[in-house]
Amino acid sequence: MSRSTSRPTARRTVRTVGALAAVALTAAACAPGSSDAADGAATGSAEDPVKIGVVSSGEDYWETFTQAAADEGITVEIVNFSDYQLPNQGLTDGDLDLNQFQHLQFLAGYNVNSGADLTPIGATAVYPLALYSATHESVEDIPDGGEVAIPNDDTNQARALLVLQEAGLITLEGGGTAFSTPADVVAEKSKVTVTPVDAAQTALALQDVDASIINNDFVGDAGLTSDDAIFSDDPDSAAAEPYINVWVSRAEDKDDETLNKLIDIFHTPEIEKGVLEASGDTGVIKDNDAADLQRILDGIEGDLAGTEAQG
Repeated sequence: MSRSTSRPTARRTVRTVGALAAVALTAAACAPGSSDAADGAATGSAEDPVKIGVVSSGEDYWETFTQAAADEGITVEIVNFSDYQLPNQGLTDGDLDLNQFQHLQFLAGYNVNSGADLTPIGATAVYPLALYSATHESVEDIPDGGEVAIPNDDTNQARALLVLQEAGLITLEGGGTAFSTPADVVAEKSKVTVTPVDAAQTALALQDVDASIINNDFVGDAGLTSDDAIFSDDPDSAAAEPYINVWVSRAEDKDDETLNKLIDIFHTPEIEKGVLEASGDTGVIKDNDAADLQRILDGIEGDLAGTEAQG
């Protein structure tokens, strides 16, 4: 998001298919008795549970969510994955009814690259991406010509550049987009230079640079907490919209009553509290409706398709 998709891989497993779930699910489309996307979403009965693909089933809030759904007469089955590419394919193939692991930027990439039309039907949270420094106490203290390390993966690299621009440290060509690269930094209008490194190395790089953009996943590795950040992006800004994490269904199921009831259950105080605790209280709950999420997704997909056409 910060996380390249959503929350990190689970610490333990709750109601999962087991260690072979990801492998089994990708093969399920060819197996006898596999569900078909054309059949529509599951009923949520004990015989036909709603299958939800996640990458964080070990978080306590999933157990709370599963029980809350049961209290409303909806049986859910949480299916855990360790590969971020598989929950979208499982949903496309009809082996899942929902997934909840990714932000809109990641979903747009999948849809454009696969020709799918998976659809966001509810928001979860944004996980702010922050700037840290071992030598400076504020953004203003970073000197002209300073060096800032950023994650080098496509999704977080672009977001990191937007964060630095929001902090007043760089200027991006054309104002920047969710697809900006270091080549878009306007050197003569920027206070610092940027150095892309592997996301896992951004914390270690703090000893060699003026500051570093560090994903939430790796903040603890540096012995830091979110309170140590000297700048963080605004979760309510337009620049943060592509990074809203979402519930996703197939397009034909977007108005399914049972699936939408699950979104309502997710946004109850006890479950939202668990989501925030799981993020180390760095997450910000979002409640954008499906229409607004689709608007944002359409914009990202349009930009992405245009970028690929130019390439």
